[in-house]
Amino acid sequence: MNGNLGGWLSGFLGVLIFSGSLPATRVAVGTFDPTFLTLARASIAGLVAAAILLLLRQQRPHRRDLLPLLVVAGGVVVGFPLLTALALQHVSSAHAIVFVGLLPLCTALFGVLRAGERPRPAFWLFSLLGSGAVAGYALAQGGQASLLGDLLMLAAILACGLGYAEGARLARHLGSWQVICWVLVLSLPLMLPLTFWTLPGNLLQADWPALASLAYVSLFSMLIGFFFWYHGLAKGGIAAVGQLQLLQPFFGLALAALLLHESVSPLMAGVTLAVICCVMGARRFAR
Repeated sequence: MNGNLGGWLSGFLGVLIFSGSLPATRVAVGTFDPTFLTLARASIAGLVAAAILLLLRQQRPHRRDLLPLLVVAGGVVVGFPLLTALALQHVSSAHAIVFVGLLPLCTALFGVLRAGERPRPAFWLFSLLGSGAVAGYALAQGGQASLLGDLLMLAAILACGLGYAEGARLARHLGSWQVICWVLVLSLPLMLPLTFWTLPGNLLQADWPALASLAYVSLFSMLIGFFFWYHGLAKGGIAAVGQLQLLQPFFGLALAALLLHESVSPLMAGVTLAVICCVMGARRFAR
């Protein structure tokens, strides 16, 4: 399979998996404290990642890769999960998707700064149009909003964009699933003790939707999704494949409507089509 096409397919699968993150987080923070949720999802994923690395006898990363791995950990293991969990206490998941629409643009910018990518000017036009379409559509949905929640979501997007670009750069020589596994293992000595420290008394009494949401964000959002996502970014290009994130809000909004009964406009199909056109345009001019 062509490496570029394979990268896009992997990236698309990663986006599908990540689309459930905000709705699942929204459900989970209804029962669990955001800090515990952030620590627990990283710890659960970290233990599974450690088992995978040991089972497959992977070599340790070089010393020069340790700082970049810690940067990725700060962005995708701690920063984005914690900041979004805190933000979702103040805003609805539909409103938070306004900011998720800015993530492809942020990822592309960090791809330029950290990975030396140089998309053509037309790429930025399509990227801006796609981001604007997503943000405009999400704003039209209304939903709960607050200044604090908006600032937390903006910080989350910056942290995530950096973590995506840095992780994709590392995946080119470490391997996609190896990057996220090592990131989680490096985070484990901090995250696991803090998870037990913040362990809630109502854990065993939690209802199944909260526990299922915790399992989803731990195993899929924090681990499995990155197997596909970093592979896609490394093979297809950070800026180009990163534009697939423009589709994530629509998958997320559909899940929010289905699971959380949040309002979704009938215009979603039309805006989704426009966003697909922007993604394809961005792909054409990414290199």
